[in-house]
Amino acid sequence: MAGGNERSMKALKEVWKRAENSLCADCGKPDPDWASSTLGVFICLSCSGIHRNIPSISKVKSLKMDYWDDAQVQFLAKHGNAVTKAIYEAHIPIYYYQPTFNDCQVLREQWIRAKYERKEFTEPGKQLPYSDGVKEGILLKRGRDNGQFLPRKFLLSEREGCLKYFTKQDGKEPKINVKIDVINATFQPEKIGNPNGLQITYLKDNKTRNIFVYHESGKEVVDWFNAIRSVQFHYLKVAFPIASDNEIKNRLTRNFLKEGYMEKTGPKQREAFKKRWFTLDHRRLMYFKDPLDAFAKGEVFVGSGENGYSVQKGLPSGTQGNFSWHYGITIVTPDREYLFTCETETDQLEWIRAFTSVINQAMTPQEYAIEAYFKFKS
Repeated sequence: MAGGNERSMKALKEVWKRAENSLCADCGKPDPDWASSTLGVFICLSCSGIHRNIPSISKVKSLKMDYWDDAQVQFLAKHGNAVTKAIYEAHIPIYYYQPTFNDCQVLREQWIRAKYERKEFTEPGKQLPYSDGVKEGILLKRGRDNGQFLPRKFLLSEREGCLKYFTKQDGKEPKINVKIDVINATFQPEKIGNPNGLQITYLKDNKTRNIFVYHESGKEVVDWFNAIRSVQFHYLKVAFPIASDNEIKNRLTRNFLKEGYMEKTGPKQREAFKKRWFTLDHRRLMYFKDPLDAFAKGEVFVGSGENGYSVQKGLPSGTQGNFSWHYGITIVTPDREYLFTCETETDQLEWIRAFTSVINQAMTPQEYAIEAYFKFKS
């Protein structure tokens, strides 16, 4: 920490080491070493960059390298993360997604702007663009066959409990009409190739269908994301009236547990291994020829350990079939074994951790029904 007198430096360190200031006020990353001299919050380097883009609201300084005068240190001491959060996060809707340091830039930026710039959570009952049960607008959607992103009208309705999209802006009949309880939404900027890229998935005939969209406005696409969560929350409140708000919140949109390339072989385990893109969405392991395919080429149900499912490092001895990657994984189910290979040992260990986290969880009644469907289908 360069500059400043010894008293200010000591006072700043005392405020900095308070327990409330040990995590970034915006994303929860441990050991923040930046702060806003106008908001009084302690933040990480990544969030400080977002704050720097709203200079009318926040002035950021390094806690290690910049000079803090007595008045600025006193302001930090008076505020800090706890006091400032009590003001700017006083009335966050329970369904609103609060991003962490693992989330993408657009989610974190719009969360910070929603708090400090738009002050969306400072008053109770404030009308928000994602809270009134209906949202209509244009999103750029990727074509299933040609891969082009074209404008499509989307309509989300809490009253009807569904999401629709239309190929024509003045169209009467939707291209799809999906019930809100089978929808998931997750941000995929790298996969889609746009910082505001959103992947919407839903079940059709118990098979997963992908829709890839984006909007030029980060605010608009995050508003769509939270509007979906809002409609889901209110739908589930009616469907499960005795469930707590937190239980319902945990059933809203979710990130995939793991994605990436692996090689796989067929059920006879003598065929050549083929490179596929895999997505683990809780108990559904889906594989695609291309990460942006609309439909999976196949799905594997991953049950619980107490029901005969397990994951093993390596391939069974004597495994036939040509494979170019040598870090094997075997998924054991009550009916058969599934064989995969990974390019690196790091990939292998990450996949094994993801599978293990699923297998160690007890199955719900709904998951038993899904398992029965997979067995019937096979």
